[in-house]
Parts: sequence; structure tokens; C-alpha cells
Amino acid sequence: MTTYLARPIGPTALKELRSADDAGRRTVPVTDEEGGAPLRCCLRKSAPGERIALVSYAPLRRWAAENGVDPGAYDEQGPVFIHAEDCEGPQQDGLPFVNARRVVRRYSAEGHILGGQPAEGADDTGGALHNAFDDPAVALVHVRAVEYGCFLYEVRRA
Repeated sequence: MTTYLARPIGPTALKELRSADDAGRRTVPVTDEEGGAPLRCCLRKSAPGERIALVSYAPLRRWAAENGVDPGAYDEQGPVFIHAEDCEGPQQDGLPFVNARRVVRRYSAEGHILGGQPAEGADDTGGALHNAFDDPAVALVHVRAVEYGCFLYEVRRA
């Protein structure tokens, strides 16, 4: 089976989000006293005492702008946690957040939703990604948390 690469939020977007988020709000860093926040900059959970920020992020809008398309009504923004300052990025192989209930949402080259598939565990997520990319109309995939619909990470064709 093909191995898929989870893509964190990119460095340019992170730099922008650390100043103002995609809803235009000023970013307010906090100390995470408890830890456990799913960080989209390094694709791991925060540790107690780390400086993080909860920001509004529009992943499909940013992808669409890079690709010269208009996702129309599929453009959405939602909350994500990031480190308040630069971090080292992902330090692990494989798919992150495998203990969360997730859905793999497929998008076309025009930025329109083509469907989704629930996934639990790394094997289910890998299978859902394989199913998604078996469809030649799929340009990218978002892996999202089921409970809140929050964006976790992106996967694109290699």
C-alpha cells in the first residue's frame, strides 16, 4: 500500500497566522497549562507549558489561491492550534493524530468537495486515502476531526 505524507501548515501561512489569522483577528498566544492541543504546525499534541495560539485557518482558500481556482461556497475557515513561535515542524513518520476519530474529505481541482470517508486508526486512514486517490478527479484531501470538523492536515498527490 502507498504511504501518504501528512502536510502541516506551510511556513508562509504559519508566519502570517502568527500575526493575524484568516478571519483577520490578531493572534493571541497563551501558555498551554494542560497540554494535548493538536498542533497543525508540527502535527503533534502540545506539551504542558508550551506557548500556542488558537487561530482561524482557511486551508482550502489558501490552496485555491495557489492553484488559481475559486472554491466558492466550499471555502471555509475553522479553528486550529499552532505554536506561537517557530517550531521544528513534524518530527515523526506516518500519519498523526491516529487516536482521533477522523474523516477523509476529498476535493476536486476546482476546490469542490467530492465526498468523504470516515477513518479510525492509521490503517483506516491509509485505506481512506488510498480510496480517495484512486479517483483521478481528486486533487487533494483534508483529514478532519469528526467531533468538531476541525482541519487536522492535508494530503496531496505525490
